[in-house]
Amino acid sequence: MKKIALSLIALAGMALVSGPSIARDRLTGQERLARMLEGRVAGKPQSCVNTRVYSDSQIIDGTALVYGHGKTIWVNIPANPEDLRRHDILLVRQFGPELCRQDIVTLLDNASGIFKGSISLGDFVPYTRVK
Repeated sequence: MKKIALSLIALAGMALVSGPSIARDRLTGQERLARMLEGRVAGKPQSCVNTRVYSDSQIIDGTALVYGHGKTIWVNIPANPEDLRRHDILLVRQFGPELCRQDIVTLLDNASGIFKGSISLGDFVPYTRVK
């Protein structure tokens, strides 16, 4: 009987731990982006961003690409953002240190490496944390 009670307690604990991650996975791309931008203020859109400085990138499902971390992040909403999936591989043909508006990014399936399509980048909007 003790083993059953301990097992139930352990299962309940695991449910509590995994609960928030399940809810996080159910957020839409727009909701995820909104959470990332909480406490940040949008700056003037730029046509290019230096990827040596902002090399971290994140795909927000069906919504945007986010570059950088920390105080300032750069959000890019490409043409046909609905094609973006969190686990896609981005193949960027970059000529120099900058990634710019209208650059073409090829999307590959993460599991198979098969070509999924291409997107054309939009403006890069900086979002800076406010104190």
